[in-house]
Amino acid sequence: MERSRPPYEPLSEALDMQGLPRSAVVPVESAPEPPPRDHLVWSICTMLYANVCCLGFMALVYSVKSRDRKVLGDYSGALSYGSTAKQLNITAVVLSIALFALAIFIIILAANGTITAMKSFMNEQENHPLYGPT
Repeated sequence: MERSRPPYEPLSEALDMQGLPRSAVVPVESAPEPPPRDHLVWSICTMLYANVCCLGFMALVYSVKSRDRKVLGDYSGALSYGSTAKQLNITAVVLSIALFALAIFIIILAANGTITAMKSFMNEQENHPLYGPT
């Protein structure tokens, strides 16, 4: 089997490495920074399910403003509006959870008070029965 020659030509013996450049600088552009988030979907869900004191609606307004700024190329304005929308969403969700927990707590206390009152009434009826008008 015959050995084939490589597809490139080897350097000649007379050429040394002194004449060749030692390194090459290749400029590489970094990847563009991703645009800031506008939290639009989260704001829509907050507006529909956790709209305490209209905070969900305000978060939606700031999310739309952030998206508009992003389209215009104003990334600092988009970042500002997006972070405001995020803070409003967090506040609305936390307040909704707190109000829901408070409502459950009040319902449990009311049910407990009703049960206690009924037991007291039944106990009093057993000790002093009323047989009708006298």
